[in-house]
Amino acid sequence: MNAKVETKAKPLKQAMSGAELFIEALKKENVEVVFGYPGGAVLPLYDALYRNPIRHILARHEQAAIHAAEGYARVSGKPGVVIATSGPGATNLVTGITDAMMDSLPLVVFTGQVATGVIGTDAFQEADVIGITMPITKHNYQVRDLNELPRIIREAFHIATTGRPGPVLIDIPKDIATTVTEPTFVTDVHLPGYQPNTTPNVLQIKKLAEAIAQAEKPLILAGAGVLHGKAAEELLAFAEETNIPVVNTLLGLGAFPADHPLFLGMGGMHGTYTANMAMYEADLLINIGARFDDRLTGNLQHFAPNATVAHIDIDPAEIGKNVDTHIPIVADAKEALQKLLDLELTAPEANEWRLHLKQSQKEFPLWQSEEEEGISPQQLTKMIHDVTSGEAIVTTDVGQHQMWTAQYYGFSEPNRWVTSGGLGTMGFGFPAAIGAQIAHPDDTVVAIAGDAGFQMTLQELGLVAELKLPVKIIIYNNQALGMVRQWQEKFYEERYSQSLLPCQPDFVQLAGAYGIKGYSVSTEEEAEQVLKEALTSREPVLIDCRIKRKEKVYPMIAPGKGLHEMIGVRP
Repeated sequence: MNAKVETKAKPLKQAMSGAELFIEALKKENVEVVFGYPGGAVLPLYDALYRNPIRHILARHEQAAIHAAEGYARVSGKPGVVIATSGPGATNLVTGITDAMMDSLPLVVFTGQVATGVIGTDAFQEADVIGITMPITKHNYQVRDLNELPRIIREAFHIATTGRPGPVLIDIPKDIATTVTEPTFVTDVHLPGYQPNTTPNVLQIKKLAEAIAQAEKPLILAGAGVLHGKAAEELLAFAEETNIPVVNTLLGLGAFPADHPLFLGMGGMHGTYTANMAMYEADLLINIGARFDDRLTGNLQHFAPNATVAHIDIDPAEIGKNVDTHIPIVADAKEALQKLLDLELTAPEANEWRLHLKQSQKEFPLWQSEEEEGISPQQLTKMIHDVTSGEAIVTTDVGQHQMWTAQYYGFSEPNRWVTSGGLGTMGFGFPAAIGAQIAHPDDTVVAIAGDAGFQMTLQELGLVAELKLPVKIIIYNNQALGMVRQWQEKFYEERYSQSLLPCQPDFVQLAGAYGIKGYSVSTEEEAEQVLKEALTSREPVLIDCRIKRKEKVYPMIAPGKGLHEMIGVRP
């Protein structure tokens, strides 16, 4: 990253302050919207925004601002841009930066900093943002020379959006923003130390094609890399040409149509029995854009023990990191699939394998408990799918509601599913829905939240009301930290230590305080009626759904167990 940068430059004649230069640089990157929260160290930037308008979304908390930027980036494919002040403003972004890093979301984050002359003196609202964020960003910068700012901003957008996407942070001291210079803007960037490879090795592609022809139990595992690479069409063509079944990771949902006959469901801890057994029994596993994380693999000793593993990933660090790889292909998912499709692929003789998996899907479907009265969260998810025709953009936090949505909504189009995967962030879903709605103002956006997670960022009801965003907030209310309680019940002998939330706000009245329509439903009949009315409207709505309190997410791979050792499987 520190190698000499070769640039083509075009000088501007007029003198500009650092803040004005910042605005001009954003315009050159075609930035349409910025999420942020002002403070002392970024007042020069906000003053420049006032005089040179770019649409700014004023979140009610910096964490919500960055989660909204994540939602915007996830569904639009454009980098999310965030501004926060120094000290607490910057540190409030840390969760969102980490979340974006783990889920490969392109963000460019601007933080204010105290003036260069007092950096290191523990000045008011000073924090070592570079030190704090170095492990959780793809790259970060602190601007010490105003003339370097245009180059740094150009590089930041380039790094955030190329290769494996991720967050890049730029820390701008207040005096840099007020200093005046005659700037030179970078129009081209070449970083010798950063040259992500997108084109696959032809010999490795041929090797994979040969392995496909010889396989008897082939399987495709499709992750978020397919979505980031805009390769859903190529994946569908590849699967249909070879007739190979497909499993999605949690973040890969939507990369392959959920209603396709080759789709086996989601794999991993709460994946379908058939998807997990397919990974366990496969003799060829083709991973496209997934990172083999622990929630997918379970105990690595039992993961795909009989399979030749091919791994297509744009990040070479992921190949062989967790699972031994026999056919490594460092490449963009779209380019790799196109190269495969350009070959005369021989489809494997795998009729018995496909019939076996179809029979497994019939024998071991997802199921739900009938023991408790109230709204079934599984049925509620199906209702949301039906009312929206499966076309909504759906966001979630982490926990039971997240897994029920992943299992039952049935995503058949790319970039309609927005969730916190690697970090598992409570409070993510609602502000992410705001960002998604801003990116796609005409689409139906549904924020499915748990009652606990929603309370972490519910202040953003003010933003929804201010902008009149037609976000639909559906709370799966079981008066508990649902997944925590499920684990305590299963693995801690029902010692519910601090996982129950009997004291709840009246969410309907809370919505009303912001001028937002609210509903409370406690039966499936009420839920169906309200969903039909609320989800077809063009106004913000909150629905408090009193779901079955004791309902669990099944099936499940217990900690330390393998894919073939799922619990909660019911024929």
